[in-house]
Amino acid sequence: MLKVIFNNKIIIWAILISLALISRLMPHPWNFTPIGAIALFSGFYFGKRYAFALPILAMLSSDIFLGFYSWKLMLLVYGSLLLYVALGFWLKKHKKWYTVLGSSLLCSVLFFLITNFAVWAFTPWYPKIFSGLIQCYIMAIPFFRNTLLGDLFYVTTFFGAYEIAKVLVRKRFATLKKIPVLIK
Repeated sequence: MLKVIFNNKIIIWAILISLALISRLMPHPWNFTPIGAIALFSGFYFGKRYAFALPILAMLSSDIFLGFYSWKLMLLVYGSLLLYVALGFWLKKHKKWYTVLGSSLLCSVLFFLITNFAVWAFTPWYPKIFSGLIQCYIMAIPFFRNTLLGDLFYVTTFFGAYEIAKVLVRKRFATLKKIPVLIK
């Protein structure tokens, strides 16, 4: 039984990393990707050792093709995704539909605030004064909308699909247990 569970987790990992890679490489609205949802999902459904690795591997696998950028920005982008994972751990003990929704919203807001602060702080694009920071956040609102919509869509899809699959598997095993065994 443990071998089956382990193999299923490997399959889920492979699917999620592939989805992240494909979704970031194919044309899409900026920031409308499953990366944040993958991070929240991995924090909820995987152990700590694997949960933190999954979104990082997903990002690295696509950044290899897209190109790397300023290590300071990358550090804060990747770090923001690790906050999604950490919130996923908290979510395990508070699992309700509205806490999943609220966690997704909170993650999107934190990602927006942290990554755009990094853009303001570590690029020459905005003056290093308060009005420059505000300008940076204002210019990033369209990206925030897409991050928010992407997180909500993919979190709903991943959590919903996984929970539906669990119910279907339980029903299937319950049905199998009721079938009489003719040969032992």
